[in-house]
Amino acid sequence: MDVRAPVEFARGSIPGAVNVPLLDDSQRAEIGTEYAEHGQDAAVKLGLAAATQSIRQQRIAAWSAFAKENPNGLLYCFRGGLRSRITSDWLSENGIDMPYVTGGYKAMRRWLIEQLEQLCSDGRMLVVSSTTGSGKTDLLCKWQRSVDLEGIARHRGSAFGGTFTAQPSQASWENAVAACWYRLSQQSEQPVLFEAESHLIGRISLPACLQQALGKAPLLALETPYEERVERIRKDYIHFALQHFEATDPQHAMQRLHDYAAGNLARIQRRLGGERYKRMMTLLPTALEEVSAEGESPSLDAMIEIMLIDYYDPLYNHKIEARKNRIAVTGNETELLEWLGKNS
Repeated sequence: MDVRAPVEFARGSIPGAVNVPLLDDSQRAEIGTEYAEHGQDAAVKLGLAAATQSIRQQRIAAWSAFAKENPNGLLYCFRGGLRSRITSDWLSENGIDMPYVTGGYKAMRRWLIEQLEQLCSDGRMLVVSSTTGSGKTDLLCKWQRSVDLEGIARHRGSAFGGTFTAQPSQASWENAVAACWYRLSQQSEQPVLFEAESHLIGRISLPACLQQALGKAPLLALETPYEERVERIRKDYIHFALQHFEATDPQHAMQRLHDYAAGNLARIQRRLGGERYKRMMTLLPTALEEVSAEGESPSLDAMIEIMLIDYYDPLYNHKIEARKNRIAVTGNETELLEWLGKNS
């Protein structure tokens, strides 16, 4: 149970923690100013004055509910200091024993980063690599010993990779990746599977140690038929976006879809090149009309083919050529899962 203010929780949290704050954001700011100007005693006095009987009962009720649902729960604040002690004391006065974490969030965050750096240095890794739309995430989901960096980031890693949910903070993402990988490392010494990533997943930046580790690990080259890749991209990006807009803004769903597709194409305009970009934008209205009417779209498939043949595939081929000495196995999803079963 994280008793820091919501603004602190949003900057970075421990996986699985629930924010049940002692102070709200405005109270934290006011008491923080008092602490800076007049010291701890004055800040404590102000805080106790603000904790009216009504507010105190609200806090205790929320903490008690958490304790009931999590009988082995712990609480923490930023450094394991005053807020943790006050929360623990108030709970104790109401017959609830909930220990607090010594050192608080700061200590846990430091420990998780140390584990991540250690695992990047010493942990056994495998990395699945393939062309766009090949189903790397599907493979990760089917293999228990895997860390889904994109899933934790709530982003699929490309210009069209947004999932319409807010990404976690950088710190929360790093904490979650470290915790997931650490748990797997404690279960077995067998290698853990990752997906090849660039340095950014949406607005999440991969730490340098993780980039270096991914760049050295053995590769599993996933091969997927071209038609299957086109279909997956159509469903995972355009159909997925349309379903979202139909659920959230049905009156303007098609306009929202057009703006979404056009905006993402504009983001890679320079990489596509002027002529390809113009062709894509010319195809877009017809492509979306076909999607709306029939669910399938020859024009959309033509757009996907342009992106794959002229942009994504050459980029991948260039990268994999430089990494071919790291390829441990090449095959389709079934063959790679069989290989994993025998070799990890």
